[in-house]
Amino acid sequence: MEVIIASSSIDSGIGCWDLQTGNEVLRYKTCVSPPHGLISVGNRFLASSQLRDASSSASGGSVLYWSWHKPQADVKSFPVEPMKPLVSDTAGNFLIGGGASGYIYVWEVLTGRLLNKWHAHYRSVTCLVLSDDESLLISGAEDGCVRVWSLFMMFDKIGIEEAGHLYQHNFAEHTLKVTDVAVGYGGSNALIISASEDRTCKVWSLSKGRILRDIVFPCIIDAIALDPGEHVFYAGGRDGKIYIAALNAGSSSNNTYGMHIIGSLYDHSKAITCLTFCADGSTLVSGSEDGLIRIWDTKSHNIIRMLRHAKGPVNNILVVSRPETILKSPGSLGRKQSILPPPLEKYSNSTEEIVGVKAIIAGQAQAQAPCVEQLGVSYITDHVMSDQIKDIQQQGSAAATEMETERLKQDLKRAMQLVQQWKGNYEGLQKFCMSQLLENA
Repeated sequence: MEVIIASSSIDSGIGCWDLQTGNEVLRYKTCVSPPHGLISVGNRFLASSQLRDASSSASGGSVLYWSWHKPQADVKSFPVEPMKPLVSDTAGNFLIGGGASGYIYVWEVLTGRLLNKWHAHYRSVTCLVLSDDESLLISGAEDGCVRVWSLFMMFDKIGIEEAGHLYQHNFAEHTLKVTDVAVGYGGSNALIISASEDRTCKVWSLSKGRILRDIVFPCIIDAIALDPGEHVFYAGGRDGKIYIAALNAGSSSNNTYGMHIIGSLYDHSKAITCLTFCADGSTLVSGSEDGLIRIWDTKSHNIIRMLRHAKGPVNNILVVSRPETILKSPGSLGRKQSILPPPLEKYSNSTEEIVGVKAIIAGQAQAQAPCVEQLGVSYITDHVMSDQIKDIQQQGSAAATEMETERLKQDLKRAMQLVQQWKGNYEGLQKFCMSQLLENA
């Protein structure tokens, strides 16, 4: 079971509908989100960046958290600058935000700690996506650049110094603001598709680090969705049409629209602002400035259902698995289910040191950390793990002794293997020298 979640750029809240029936399940109050500013964090709660008038507050923006079962925002954060796009990993361990100044920020969700930030673009960040293996972050910005960042590298001081620059790739062929980015499957070998106000969508190869295809559209494209089979992608235009563009090299083009554009879906009366696929891979959901959400069957090109937002344009759409708590009252859930993480830190605790973000899978260790269990997270960061190890050692735990013994055994085994390897190398070298001496004798 899936639900559709949509937000608006005006204060009309967040709507939530059952995908199958079209019934509105819940409406979350007070949300003014920018494009790409609404996410589900580990399917445990909603988070959205908020952009207000500069005159309304000193910092000009915030990040809000909503529990699934409560219409009011439970947690409010006020970062050092307004956040625009947000993205989170699948498990909901980390939250990444793109700032109006061009900086990218990484927070640990469990503690709210600001782990890292870096100057990613010369102008405001407009979109953020993670690769399917979540090792790469792809960002687009108003400066027209699409940049690829290794999240491992961003926490490696030595690697950053050796590389000379932070990004892995810098795709700078767009001439105007980047409006959306989509990434395919394959990790570092995936395709990237970017849309821009220059009326083009460009297809990039991560493995080759270059452009593969440049498609010109009849209008500006604000939203793209990649077909799960990666044969085509859908591009939502400001003329109200959803264009279908081919990725196959030998595909034919529709002369009505231009090269590589093979068709369109159209029923919206205003600009398409957001597109996303459902889990079945054939159902496409579109949002528009006309305030309507349309659910399409991409095989037949027919509209399955239409939903109306309360008022104003729709600028974000999510399709997520229906949380079990969405229809339950807060009182029936108990304290553990209703608790949310703390607010996001405005500043890092340390300006001299990048904080470690190593994680382990939490098994029995969850019993040692009640807050982790309450949030339903399946990891523990290195500083939490270090504290637990110190506690165990102070208690003189037999388990700690056993762990240390096992570690020493593994070290001994590796040392013996290394000795055998060097012994073999020495014997081989000795035979070679002897044979050379005999040949020269």
